Amino acid sequence: MDAREALMVGRNSEGALVRRPLSPHLQAYNMLQFTSVLSIMHRLTGVALAFGALALTWFLADLAMLPGTGATEAPASVRFFGSIIGKVFLFGWTFALFYHMANGVRHMMWDAGYGFDLPTAALSAKVVIGASVALTVLTWIIVLVA
Repeated sequence: MDAREALMVGRNSEGALVRRPLSPHLQAYNMLQFTSVLSIMHRLTGVALAFGALALTWFLADLAMLPGTGATEAPASVRFFGSIIGKVFLFGWTFALFYHMANGVRHMMWDAGYGFDLPTAALSAKVVIGASVALTVLTWIIVLVA
């Protein structure tokens, strides 16, 4: 018996020897399940929000120093967020904010014991994505019109 076979041998609750299955290799799993992608996105949007908070702090610090400096040009953060790349960053940060918030509400519902069955979990996932996109677009329509 080699080491792998030795790991598969165990005892059941009565003490009899049994062969235990080993976990299948990762290739046996479907790695792009909808719930997995949403979970990974929740983590990534949390990281994006942390970096976005640093950028917002940079922007606010530049704005706070503006009045008394006598500067003839806008600070670097104002120029950055006014550029196309800055606006793409802000759009992504807005989506991350709404996605993380909506998925957080979904998790609170799970913590309360609701929505664990597969049809409800799939529906709530679609609602999270739809609400995130709708709130992001609505926010940017308001920002661009105002």
